[in-house]
Amino acid sequence: MQQRTVKSATYGPWLVGLGAALWGTESAWRIPLNELFDAKVIVFWEHVFILILFLPILISRMKEIPKVSARTWGYMLLSGFAGSAVGTIFFTLALKYGNPTVVNVILNIQPVISTIGAFLLFGDRLARRFFFYAGVAIIAGIFVSVAHPTMIGVSFERAGLNLGTGYALICALFWGLSTVAGRGVMIGMSLRLASSMRIVVGLTCMTLILLAYGKLTGAALWPMAARAHAMKAIVLLFFLASVSGGIPLLIYFQGLRLTRASTAGYFEMMQTLAAVCITWGFFHASLHLHQVIAAVVLIAAMAMVHHVQQQIEPHAS
Repeated sequence: MQQRTVKSATYGPWLVGLGAALWGTESAWRIPLNELFDAKVIVFWEHVFILILFLPILISRMKEIPKVSARTWGYMLLSGFAGSAVGTIFFTLALKYGNPTVVNVILNIQPVISTIGAFLLFGDRLARRFFFYAGVAIIAGIFVSVAHPTMIGVSFERAGLNLGTGYALICALFWGLSTVAGRGVMIGMSLRLASSMRIVVGLTCMTLILLAYGKLTGAALWPMAARAHAMKAIVLLFFLASVSGGIPLLIYFQGLRLTRASTAGYFEMMQTLAAVCITWGFFHASLHLHQVIAAVVLIAAMAMVHHVQQQIEPHAS
């Protein structure tokens, strides 16, 4: 039993990284969808499609619901609200109104928020070398995110504290808190129920948000642009909900069940790496040598973050 626990702790963070990397493929579908739908409506339909895919899982786990503690439900509400709904909306708005370079750089503070939250809520112990390798990972993530590192300062100066940078800061806060809350969920709920209920909570939040903005109407949910390209819209939404939505969510929660929240946040930076690769492969954005080198450094730094944490938490699960 002890050997299995240690083995689980070894591959758990990499499952978090794999799930995050699959989330990073969403730009392949979300960017074309932005031409057809409002940002909030995209997130709404994403949750609808995922819930349809997850219905068999949810129905099979309904009997577990009465056994879940109020504390776990609290974490679930925060995870679904912060991660699935609000965080995703602010991410989309940040890209719409902000400088993409600045947005990507700001989002690299998300693991810091996860670490602080895990320390305060769960008392996660942090190795002395953790801060060094975590810093290397954040710096590498910044260099992966930008095509021209020398322009980072210029981009921030031009962008200032505008809507885009404000949205990116809020997104980083919500996604960082979502990681911590997700860890709390996995302590008191099974993988399949947690994954399904996060989508239910997210969809509920999105329904209320659309209702508040007056967008819960046929014309807003399926505008003329989507009607003109109905098959394209459905296919893109399906891939967004499956390849970049439901499948990575299952993988991510399985990894989070085996990983401390203070460590998981840094493996989530694989989302940035995957997003860069997607924009390079799908949208023909140039991929520079420094980004390739930074990607290798990022993966190595994440491995070292996990290694030093295992030394002080050898039986973490």
